Formats: sequence, C-alpha cells, structure tokens
Amino acid sequence: MDTETIGLLAIFAAVAGLAAAAGLGLSGRRGRLATRLDELSGKKGRDDEGPERPEAVAKIARAALPKLGKVMVPEDEKERNRLAARLVLAGLYNRQALHVFLGVKLAILIGALILGVGLMFSGAAPPATSIGAALGLFVAGMVGPSFWLDDRRKRRQAKLRRALPDALDVLVICLEGGLSFQAGLKRVAQEIASAHPLLGGELRIVDREIQLGRSPGEALLHFAERTGLDEAGSMATVVGQAERFGASLVKSLKAHSDSLRERRKQMAEERAQKASTKILFPTLLCIFPAVFVILLAPAVYQAMAALGGAEGGDAAAGAPDR
Repeated sequence: MDTETIGLLAIFAAVAGLAAAAGLGLSGRRGRLATRLDELSGKKGRDDEGPERPEAVAKIARAALPKLGKVMVPEDEKERNRLAARLVLAGLYNRQALHVFLGVKLAILIGALILGVGLMFSGAAPPATSIGAALGLFVAGMVGPSFWLDDRRKRRQAKLRRALPDALDVLVICLEGGLSFQAGLKRVAQEIASAHPLLGGELRIVDREIQLGRSPGEALLHFAERTGLDEAGSMATVVGQAERFGASLVKSLKAHSDSLRERRKQMAEERAQKASTKILFPTLLCIFPAVFVILLAPAVYQAMAALGGAEGGDAAAGAPDR
C-alpha cells in the first residue's frame, strides 16, 4: 500500500470521525418550537429521549469518550476540582461529565493530527496548507470546548435569573395560602416547570435535599453554588436568617422578590442602552457602504461617461485634417 493510499485513508478516517462527532452533537438537538410545545404539553424534551437520536452513534460515544477523557484528567486535585466546578455551573451534573468533556477535546486533537498527516501524505494540499488546517483544528480543539462551556454557563444563568422573581412570587402566594416552605417549594417546582423548566428542575433538586434532612437555607445555598447566581445566594441568606431569628418569611421573600425585579429591570435598561452602541459598528461597516453605493453610483457613472466623452471629443478635435 503506497503513501497516497494511506493518506487518503487517514483523511477518510478523520472526516468520518468529525462527521460522527457532529452527528452526535446535532442529533439530540431539536427545534425550539417543538421543544417548547413538548414542555407546555407536559412531555419531557430531553435530548436522550425520542427516536431522533441515532442509538449506535450514541452508544459508541458513551463508551469511547469517557475512556479517552481519562487520559487527559489533570493530576492536580485543585485543577480537577476547578474543572468539575465549571461543569457543574454549566449544568452538567453527570458523574462522567468530566471524562466526556475531556474526551471530546482529545478526540478533536486526534482528528487534527490525522487530518494534517493525511493531507501531507496524500498530496491533496500543499504542506503549508496541511499544517495550517491541522493547527487551526488543534487550536479549536484546545479552546473551543472551553468557550462552549462558558457560553452554556452564561445562557443558563440568564434563564435562571429571568425566572427566579416569578418563582418567588408563586412561593409567596403558596406561603400566604398556609403551605409550609417545603410544600410551597414543591408546588412551585411543579407549577413553574412549564414556563421555566430549568428552574423547575433545580427547585426539585432543592426539595429532594430538604427531604434528605438539610435545612431550607442549606439546600438553597447549595442551589446558589450549583448555579453561581448572587440572587440565589441572597435568597438562601434571607431564608436562613428567617429560620434563625424567627422573622416573617413571607415579608422577607416579598422584599427580596421586589429587589430581584428591580434588578432585572435595571439590567434590561442597561442592555437597551448598550444596543445603540453595539449597532453602530454593523451600521458603519455593512449598511452605510451599501447606501453610499446606491446613492453615488449613478453620479459616478455619469461623471465617468462625461469625462470619457470629453476625452473623445478632444482627441477628435486634435486629429489633423487630411
């Protein structure tokens, strides 16, 4: 088997691996409309359910990625705990989340190596292009998963921050109706799951922790640690102080809910003020050039035609008569 055949096989293996990884990532994703309709109808819209996911690819990924990830697990305990905390903040609670995350990163790096070697040996691209493509994919494998993890954490925190005041209002109504804090929290988790499924799942975890013997303040403090929200931490402080000093929990939660709503309003106003600045650069770079072309193109064309006609007339006038 010559080197060209080996290179072509390497390229095929790299492309097949990347296609499998892309299929694994995209197969579980559903349309936002379909997911929302399932949530409102009471159906679970999790990625691991439904006939859309190719089970063969999913089984191979579940078996291979954790084994690959074990190779890249940091030996330093602090670094390992820091990465595990980042995964928890992003909502990845699975026990094998660390190994799967590192396995995906290692799979991309191996794919970059195979792609570079295959392109070089097959001669399908110049050596400089092959090295550049492999290096680009290598950098994407090193940095891309971290950016994805941070983006997932920010989007998750934004959803929870937007839903928390609504949940507090429903909890206050339940407490005023005579329910205990645990019963009210359980009822809120059930009622709010249709509008805010992410917060509903987190509140169910809080309810289970209270059932296992933790105080409501401790359970809410763990909720704040899992999500990284300052609002959840202040809520845990309010509930803990109400339990310790015997203050009115309803009044405390009402005041806290009002403060959260005011903060959410201020954040919305801040984003609205930033929108005018953010839209300036796309307007200057994309819209204004097109407007200038539409407005100035006829005038430029007429000026060029006039100058061309004048030069032709001068040339005709300067020609000697025969």
